Amino acid sequence: MLALLVVACGEREPTVAEAAATLQTHVLRLLKERGALNVRVTDPGGKDIPCGEDRAKRTFAATGEGAEPEMDPGSMNDLLVGALGRTADHKYHFSDPMAKPFRLVNEVTRTVLVLDSVTGRYVVRGETECLSLS
Repeated sequence: MLALLVVACGEREPTVAEAAATLQTHVLRLLKERGALNVRVTDPGGKDIPCGEDRAKRTFAATGEGAEPEMDPGSMNDLLVGALGRTADHKYHFSDPMAKPFRLVNEVTRTVLVLDSVTGRYVVRGETECLSLS
């Protein structure tokens, strides 16, 4: 939490490990806020993906069933977008509101969420930006 306060004040960017922890928290909180059932982590992340110059990014993804198994993917993604304000400490913004799947960027935490639900199932994946290892 201290890392996010330092970042929020603009003093330094988070490390890849700090941003990855935030990403994981946001993905799981988002699914919980939507009341997703049988949540399953599909990409536990935890591995540095080199970006060069002693920088790396990390990924994380999870999925969960919706309460209405026949709900279309667009509606499910819309519900996820609506829940974001109640799950993240800082705001996410569409990188391109017309793009599918939805890509949402958080400039403070240096994370990106991708909402790519399928019929009846929430699908949330994300990645950090290329950040310092320490």
